[in-house]
Amino acid sequence: MSITPDARRLRERLFDRTLPKPEWTHEAHLIACWVDLDEHDGDVDATVDSLRDAIRSYNEATGVANTPTSGYHETLTRYYVEAVAAVGATSVEELLADPRCSRDAPLRLWSKERLFSPEARATAVPPDLHDDPGQVSEAGRVGCQR
Repeated sequence: MSITPDARRLRERLFDRTLPKPEWTHEAHLIACWVDLDEHDGDVDATVDSLRDAIRSYNEATGVANTPTSGYHETLTRYYVEAVAAVGATSVEELLADPRCSRDAPLRLWSKERLFSPEARATAVPPDLHDDPGQVSEAGRVGCQR
């Protein structure tokens, strides 16, 4: 994996809450996840824990409330950490090009109602549309580890 200095800086700015809010995009989420996975030697659970704390703190610092209907989202975080781990990208371009990392990829597994429910925001919930673990990785079902 060849993590660029720019990718590492993006993660650092998320964690120290200095990333300008307009730069906290879907792509930035994926890059931060990719770098954090590297920092945790590919440990998905440690990465989810790390990103949960960082994103919640970042949200608070930028005026975004972490509530049952806004802010941090556990199911989406776990999905994308597992997707990024499964992709095994060696570059940002490869990561962003993989369909498992697209903005709408989770909607192939979860209905909007389930994915955007308070329960899915608070805790990782299993998919309700598709039960194929191959959608993300060969190893397991996204959203069901916790």
